[in-house]
Amino acid sequence: MNLEIKTFNEKLSPQDKEICDLLASIIGTELSDAESKIWHAHPVWFLGGNPIVGYSKQKPGIRLMFWSGVGFDEEGLNLIGKKFKDASVFYNHVSDIEINDLKRWLQTSGEIQWDYKNIVRRKGHLERLI
Repeated sequence: MNLEIKTFNEKLSPQDKEICDLLASIIGTELSDAESKIWHAHPVWFLGGNPIVGYSKQKPGIRLMFWSGVGFDEEGLNLIGKKFKDASVFYNHVSDIEINDLKRWLQTSGEIQWDYKNIVRRKGHLERLI
């Protein structure tokens, strides 16, 4: 696990740390070619410089967000972004994580991507990459 992400996880409550450690482990395994780092204060994984998946601590729990998740057409990703193409799910217990769903979403994240890397250059306009 990336040292920055490990440090991020260690600052969380034991319950949230357990969730984030499992998420980081599965994401790291399933997206082994991805670059991982702390970006805008949260763990994020990138493919070709494009943000794919990340998580953050929020009031409702640990939010797992897929930047292009709205295109996955998955019921489990039930929080749809209003401005971009993101979709999320919240976890409050490690038992909430459906590992098969997570692995499927991670696989899909490599197949469906919107170009967030160039969103500033395109003045907020998103274009589909894959």
